[in-house]
Amino acid sequence: MSSVLDVKHVTRRFAGLVAVNDVSFVLDESEILGVIGPNGAGKTTLVSLISGTLAPTSGDIVFQEKSITKLPAFRRARLGIGRTFQIMRPFPGLSVLDNVAVGALFGRGGEADLAHAREKARAHLDFVGLGRFIDQRADELGGPARKRLELAKALAMEPKLLLCDEVMAGLNHVEIDEVIDVIRKVRREGIAIIVIEHVIKAIKSLSDRLLVLHHGVKIADGAPDTVLSDAVVIEAYLGRRRA
Repeated sequence: MSSVLDVKHVTRRFAGLVAVNDVSFVLDESEILGVIGPNGAGKTTLVSLISGTLAPTSGDIVFQEKSITKLPAFRRARLGIGRTFQIMRPFPGLSVLDNVAVGALFGRGGEADLAHAREKARAHLDFVGLGRFIDQRADELGGPARKRLELAKALAMEPKLLLCDEVMAGLNHVEIDEVIDVIRKVRREGIAIIVIEHVIKAIKSLSDRLLVLHHGVKIADGAPDTVLSDAVVIEAYLGRRRA
C-alpha cells in the first residue's frame, strides 16, 4: 500500500510559542488516523499545516509523493486535500445545496459548470443524509446538520485526503454513530482520513491508528488499544496524580 501523506519533521512557531514541534508521520491510502491530545496540544494547527491555511516554520509535507509545503491552500484543495472546520461557517445566505456546490467548483474535480456542480452537491448531500434540506438556507441548520454539511462540502471537493476537525463534537450518541458510519463509507471510497476528536470511544472504534500530541510534540503513534493504555498518554490526559 502506498502512502498518501508524509509529514516530515514539521514545526510551527507563533512568536515564542511552539504549537507543533518536529512532528513526523506517514498516512497510507484508505487509512483512518485519529489525532488526539489535550486542549492546546496542537491538533488543529497540525491539520491547518497540512491543508495549507498555515505554513510550517520548518519541515516538509509530501502529498502523493510531491512536496506541497510551499503551496497555498487552494492549490492543495485542487490536488485533493479537503477539510472540515472545528468552527462551522456555512456561506451565509446560500442554500445548503449551493454551499456544497462551492466545494465541487473549487475542489479536485474543478467542476466549471454550476449545474453540474449542483448535481454533484445533491449526491454528496444524500450521502451524508442531508438530501431533504437542499433548499434550506445553510445558516438556518442546527448544530448536528451543520456538522454533516461540513462533511458534504469537503467531500464535494473530491479529496484523496480528508481532514476532519471535531466533526462529532457536541453530538449525542446516536448522532455520533451516524457520523462514524458516514466516515467509514468515505474510507470505502479509497479516501485517506485524519480525524481530530475528543470523544475517545468514538475515535478508538473508528481509527486504524492513533497519533497523540501533547504540547505540540508527538508522544505516541500506533494501534488504538496500545496507545490508549500507554502510561505517558494517560498522564497527558489525566495528569500525573490521577494517572
